[in-house]
Amino acid sequence: MARDDAAVAVADEQSALKKKTAVSGSWMLLDCTGKGTILDVDKYAIMHRAQIHARDLRILDPLLSYPSTILGRERAIVLNLEHIKAIITAEEVLLRDPMDENVIPIVEELRNHLPPANVHQVHEDGRENLSGQHEEAAEEDVALEAICSFLGAQTTELETAAYPALDELTAKISSRNLDRVRKLKSAMTRLTARVQKVRDELEQLLDDDDDMADLCLSRKLAGASSRISCSGAPSWFPGSPTIGSKISRASRTSAATIHGNENDVEEMEMLLEAYFIQIDGTLHRLITLHEYIDDTEDYINIQLENHRNQLIQLELFLSSGTVCLSICALVCGIFGMNLPYSWKHNHGYLFKWVIIISGLVCAILFILIFAYARRKGLVGS
Repeated sequence: MARDDAAVAVADEQSALKKKTAVSGSWMLLDCTGKGTILDVDKYAIMHRAQIHARDLRILDPLLSYPSTILGRERAIVLNLEHIKAIITAEEVLLRDPMDENVIPIVEELRNHLPPANVHQVHEDGRENLSGQHEEAAEEDVALEAICSFLGAQTTELETAAYPALDELTAKISSRNLDRVRKLKSAMTRLTARVQKVRDELEQLLDDDDDMADLCLSRKLAGASSRISCSGAPSWFPGSPTIGSKISRASRTSAATIHGNENDVEEMEMLLEAYFIQIDGTLHRLITLHEYIDDTEDYINIQLENHRNQLIQLELFLSSGTVCLSICALVCGIFGMNLPYSWKHNHGYLFKWVIIISGLVCAILFILIFAYARRKGLVGS
């Protein structure tokens, strides 16, 4: 009985663990009119709603450190740009962690950019003009604008703190200034890596027309509906004028769809290129700051080398003086010893001349050593 209870407890614990891992966290659903709804669902519901794979949803997990990514899927766009983690479809936007202080302004911008209604207009040639055709472009516009502005603001803040700190370090080298610059350089390195990843992602999209076409969700849905309508026409009445007119209209619709795809790709390319230029400018500012830090480090190293050389010169000067004084002290010590020399009697004045001559010889030796060191460039002029 106790064994059965333990097995039930283990099963309940495993079930709770599965539920805990399945919960994806809070999401905000923004429909085509800008109406927001808070969702607290598991990842399977999000995968089913957006029709994406688990590997696509994994990059939106805030507990995992995935770099900035823009993925175009059949019916959705997966955005992972710093704190902006969203899934964009042709009809709605799923935004991760909407209560985050950095995400709240994004929600307001999305509501301002989305139209109040999704109106469908059908023209005489059978093409369907969706008012939400460019909604995903507007949503991407908001996300890219937000992330570019966010990274640009962080770069400006870093520049404001870094340049005065570097100038202060140049003026006075101290432990406090060195530690301050070290922290700023670490922050700059991390920020540069984040900006570089966003830039590389945009550049990769700009280099591939198929990737940009994958971001045009509404056009893909319109093309899919056109293909369905074309495939629904019977092909066993080639002589019927009614069927022929339908086929002709379908051909014109297909051609218009292809032309529309080209236009959408061009519009998407212009949109991405604008933000690519902006993020590239931010990266260039960080590179300029990095070069300024490197120049400051080189200048400080030169100063330290100069101080080290001055210490070496001082050490050489003191060592030469010590050697000369040691020689003089040795001579004076020898002649000052209390030994019975015959020349000491009635020749006491000789000790004075020994000291004088020894001092002069040591001084001349010191001057010769210093002149030799200066000639070899060991001391400064």
